Amino acid sequence: MKKLLTFLSLSALLAATAAAHCQIPCGIYDDAARITEMKEHVTTIEKSMKEIAALKPDSAQNINQLTRWVNNKELHADQLTEIVTYYFMAQRIKPDAAQYDAKLKTLHAIMIECMKAKQTVDQAHVAKLRTLISEFEHLYIGHDAMAHDHAH
Repeated sequence: MKKLLTFLSLSALLAATAAAHCQIPCGIYDDAARITEMKEHVTTIEKSMKEIAALKPDSAQNINQLTRWVNNKELHADQLTEIVTYYFMAQRIKPDAAQYDAKLKTLHAIMIECMKAKQTVDQAHVAKLRTLISEFEHLYIGHDAMAHDHAH
């Protein structure tokens, strides 16, 4: 029994170490879909900002809706940041990749703009996010997103 527990403990430790570079090493990647999803999050952040700016906190209903739009904006900014960190930075961008520094700088800038978008309803952050995602898409996928095959 003691040997079995030791074996299971070591197996769990080795499995955790082997999977440490990504969340689950499943090998299922769809880079173009992730970039599309990033753009959708930006559109949702933009819509949330517009709704927040339009609503007046003059009734319980409006206060409720304001709260929901703020929460929605926060959620989508966080989800965009998760794609940047857990998908691209942790799993897809390798230290030996071409333009590694430029890709990381652009992803970091996206994270900063997500943080700023959470703090305000300034549409300039939405525009900056769109620009940065486009820059990253060009750096990572190149001109033809459909022809890209980035196997790891």
